[in-house]
Amino acid sequence: MARTGPRDTSAEMRIRRRLHAFGLRYRVDYPLPDQPRRRADIVFTRTRIAIFVDGCFWHGCPEHGTAPKSNSAFWREKIETNQRRDRDTNARLEKAGWEVVRVWEHEDPDEVVARLARLVRARRTDQGRKSDSQ
Repeated sequence: MARTGPRDTSAEMRIRRRLHAFGLRYRVDYPLPDQPRRRADIVFTRTRIAIFVDGCFWHGCPEHGTAPKSNSAFWREKIETNQRRDRDTNARLEKAGWEVVRVWEHEDPDEVVARLARLVRARRTDQGRKSDSQ
């Protein structure tokens, strides 16, 4: 578990490579506004989209999350704390006008990228409409 770094995980890299091949450019490991100790895995700054690629173990995936048998109280509390922080981060970003996307590491990267590309393009279109009407 100590080998899992905070960035550049294999799931994150699969998504990032596909996003780049799709022609989308983004920021990596980006500090969140007013929350400098919290960082999004992938961010589209102009469209204000923050993407988090959550690990099934660390964030308590309902499908693949596991509960270790040794020191189970510690790990249960650790995962619950991560989930509370995730909900708080989502709420703060959404209140500031950001779109938050949480992706599980087990999700198909091609499906994730297709979903993200649609979202980025929709937000760009919405921004264009807003600037035209001003």
